[in-house]
Amino acid sequence: MMTTPQSHTRFTITNQTAIAFIGLYCMAVVMGFGRFLFTATLPDIMSQLTLSTTIAGWLASINYIGYFFGALIAIFVPQRLTWQTLMLWTSVSIVTTMLLFVPKMSLNIWYVIRLIAGIASGVAMILSSSLVIQRFSDARRSVLSTIHYAGIGSGISASAILTWSLLTLGYHFNLIWLTAGIISLPVLALLYAIRPTKMPLTHSPNVSDSIQRGSIHQTYINFKRALYEAVVGHTKAVILLSASYALAGFGYITSATFLPVMAGQRLTSQGQSGLLIWLIVGIFAMLSNPIWGALAKRIGEIKTLIGLTILQAFGMFMPMWFDGALGLYGNAVILGLTFAGIVSMTLIIIKNINPIYSNLLMGLATLAYSVGQFIGPLVTVTLAGKSNNFNTGLAVAGAGLFVSLILLFWFRRQSSQAISNS
Repeated sequence: MMTTPQSHTRFTITNQTAIAFIGLYCMAVVMGFGRFLFTATLPDIMSQLTLSTTIAGWLASINYIGYFFGALIAIFVPQRLTWQTLMLWTSVSIVTTMLLFVPKMSLNIWYVIRLIAGIASGVAMILSSSLVIQRFSDARRSVLSTIHYAGIGSGISASAILTWSLLTLGYHFNLIWLTAGIISLPVLALLYAIRPTKMPLTHSPNVSDSIQRGSIHQTYINFKRALYEAVVGHTKAVILLSASYALAGFGYITSATFLPVMAGQRLTSQGQSGLLIWLIVGIFAMLSNPIWGALAKRIGEIKTLIGLTILQAFGMFMPMWFDGALGLYGNAVILGLTFAGIVSMTLIIIKNINPIYSNLLMGLATLAYSVGQFIGPLVTVTLAGKSNNFNTGLAVAGAGLFVSLILLFWFRRQSSQAISNS
């Protein structure tokens, strides 16, 4: 029987709210599971595999350097291939999640899997945002975008609940990762249902659109030209904001990687306290984007970003000021409230520096952020030493956030001067 065009439309989702929730699901899979399930399961991984804190830090950092390469790949994906590339790397993310079920793998294979998982997260996070958000109307974009980005917090919450449930039943990290992969599989069908039916007639130029067919040398020339056009007249602002964002990545990652481990060290009388704390991070991350989005409408993105950075720096010092549960739970609440907001505010601000090249600028910022995330765990485990004391790492993270704050004030002054001179 011949297939009619109408039969295809039955498998296509066009409702904007539904698309936003599919985006949320995708972000939960590639970020919540692909990146942050490692945090939830890390205490059990260290126990079952007898891993040192140093090895755990390297496993975290190799995932973040993968995220760097993923963001770099995403910059070069042509718009016409966004959906196909997203499907590929979301599939890779699910496969790498399920592979951690395989018993008795060598440490080198763990490194390779976590590296590839990081690449998948970087590509899929950027391309899912591009694919989903462009489907929203101007009137609904700000509201529906918060649903999409809430997927990060939803995934963190799901990782905590899943880990808590299976550990309570007597299972370990391997079955947790396999279950997470199985839970993730339906997202592929849903992403298929929101595939573009045709290429847009017009779209903004960017580096990926200029890279069609040609030599690697021509690709390099096209990239240099697009980069120059993206930052010309805004070079100082782009550098300041990107440097600030790199330090923000460095600042938050100590808690985002080792918070459950710290809870296990300090709250020995409270069973599964680390997972409860990680669940709190996810819940507040889900709630944060609508809150900061509404505040940004009133006072502007840059002032909101400055406030978030101050708050996150304060949160880093809480476990040092308060030894018990108060310090750790306070850190969890502040981490959840701030890190997703810092991401969304920074990307909005850098996108608006030169909207024609928004994809390129957002990709560059994400590269900077991933560098900070890669360095953070390595610094933390080095400072923790054999005693596994994370206080010095938290102090350095907080100091990095204060430097980030100084750069933001400098960026704000630079932006104000540019406006007054225009």
